Amino acid sequence: MSTTTETKKTDPPPPSHPPLVTAIYRLEGLLKQSSSSSTTSTTTSEDADYWKHPPSKVVKRWLGTTSGTAQKATLATIVEATKLVLDPTSSKGRELLLSSLKDDDDDAMMETTTTTTTTTTDETQPTYLSSEASREVEAWLLSCAIRLLWKQQDKSPSDVAFRLAQQSVALVEGYLSVPTSSAGGLFPLLARLYRYQSLVASSSTELTVSLRPTLVLAHGTATQRRDVDTQATLLNLLLHDLLNASQVEQAHKLWSNSTFPADNKGVPNNQLCRYLYSSGRIQALRLEYSEAFSSLSTCFRKAPTNTGLGFRLSCQRLLIVVQLLLGEIPNRQQAFSSLKEMTKELEPYLALTQAVRRGDLSVFASVVATHAERFQSDNTYTLISRLEHVVVKAGLRQLQMAYSRIGLDDVSQRLGLSTTGSASSSSAASAEFVVSKAIRDGVVEATIHHEEGYVESHDLTNIYSTSDPQKAFHRRIAYCLTTHNDAVRGMRYPPDAYKKQLEASRGEDSVAAQKKKKKGKKGDDDD
Repeated sequence: MSTTTETKKTDPPPPSHPPLVTAIYRLEGLLKQSSSSSTTSTTTSEDADYWKHPPSKVVKRWLGTTSGTAQKATLATIVEATKLVLDPTSSKGRELLLSSLKDDDDDAMMETTTTTTTTTTDETQPTYLSSEASREVEAWLLSCAIRLLWKQQDKSPSDVAFRLAQQSVALVEGYLSVPTSSAGGLFPLLARLYRYQSLVASSSTELTVSLRPTLVLAHGTATQRRDVDTQATLLNLLLHDLLNASQVEQAHKLWSNSTFPADNKGVPNNQLCRYLYSSGRIQALRLEYSEAFSSLSTCFRKAPTNTGLGFRLSCQRLLIVVQLLLGEIPNRQQAFSSLKEMTKELEPYLALTQAVRRGDLSVFASVVATHAERFQSDNTYTLISRLEHVVVKAGLRQLQMAYSRIGLDDVSQRLGLSTTGSASSSSAASAEFVVSKAIRDGVVEATIHHEEGYVESHDLTNIYSTSDPQKAFHRRIAYCLTTHNDAVRGMRYPPDAYKKQLEASRGEDSVAAQKKKKKGKKGDDDD
C-alpha cells in the first residue's frame, strides 16, 4: 500500500487546459504585460526592458516557443480551442473557423471534434479572451487550420483551404485598416497567412498566376505601413513564384526595383535566407557568378542547421554549380561530406565535378545525360549546360602543364572535341578555334603553329608576381570579417534569455501560487 501511495503522490497533476489553450492564454498574458508596461511597476528592471519591445517582437518570440504545439494540433483541437477562448459576440474569426471546418467532409475529424468538445465543455467553462489578444489568437488559429487543411489535400478539397486562406487574409487586413497602438502584433501572423495562402495556391498554376497582382498590392501596402515581416515574406513569395515560372527577367526587375528590409529592423532569419537564395539564383542566371557565389555562401552560412535540410541541400547544389562556373573546383570535404544526409543526394553533383575537373567533354556529356532528369528537377540544368567552356578550359590547363608541344589532333582527342566519323581536318580546325579563344581570354599562354598543326606552350609565369594572391587574400579577409561581425551581433542576444522573460510574464501571482503548492506538499510529506 505504501508503494502505491508513493506513486500516486509523485504523479504530476493533469493539466487544467489543453496545450493549445494554454499557449493562447500565455499569449494573452504577454500582450497584456506589454501594453501595461509603462504603468505597472511590479516587474524588475530586466523584465521592464523586455516589455518595452513592440507587440510584433513579442508575438514572434511567442510563435517560436509554440511551434511544437502548433505542429501537434489537429482540426478537432482547433475547434475546441475556438469555442473555449473566442467570444461569439465579438469575434469574427470564430464564425469563420467554425463555418469552414464544419464544411470539411472528414467524418472522423468531426466525430473526434464532437467528442472532445463535449468532454471538455463539461469539465471547463469557456474563458473568453480580452481585447488585447483576441485578434492575434484568431489569426494564429486560422493559420493552424489552413496548414492542416493544406496537408490534408488528398482527403479534403484544396478549394476549402484556399477559400479559408483568402478570407483569413481579408479579415486580418480589415483589422489593420483601423490604426491602433497594438496593430504590430498582427504583422508576423499576417505574413504567415500570406505564406500559407501561396502554399495552398501552388498546387494549381491558375491560382498562382491569379494571386500575383494581390501579392504585389499587398507588398506595397506592407511597405507603406512599415510591416517588415509581411514585406519580406511577400517579396520572397513573388521571387520564388517568378523563378519557378522561368520568368527570370521579371524576377530580376522585381529584385532590382525593390528593397529588402535591413537586418537591424527585425527581419526573420528564415526570410533573409530565402531572399539570399533567390538573389543568388537570379544573379547566376544573369551570368553574375561572383555576386551569386557571395549571396549563396552567406545564405548557406546563415541557414539553420537543425531544421530545413531540404533548403540547405538546394542551396548547396546551386553553390556547387556556381563555383564550377567560376572555374573553381569545390572542396570535397566541405561541399560533399558536410552532412551524411546530404552525401547521397549530392552524388550526381560529385560526378559532375569530377567530369569538369577531368576536362573531357565526352565524359561531361555522359554525366549530364545520365542525371538529366535529376538536374531538371533541381532547377540547375540551365546552369549546368553552360559548363562546357569550363570543361574545355580545365582540359587546356592540364595539357599546358603536361606538354610543351602538342598537335591539334591530339588536343581535339584529349578534350573530346572529335566526333565519330568526322575527318581529322575538321577536328583539328575545331581544336584550333578553341585554343585560340582560350589564348585570347588568357586561360593558357601558348602559340598556335597553323602550318605545322601544333600548339607550343609558353613557360608558366610566377603567380606570385601578379595581383592574384592579393585578390584571394582580400576575399578571405572580407569573409572572415563578415563572419566575425555577425558572431558579435549574435552574442548580444543569448539563445535562452527569452525563457526567463517568458516565465516572468506569468506574473507574481502564479509564482506565489506555485510556492504555496510546494509548501503544502512539503507539509503533507512531513505529516
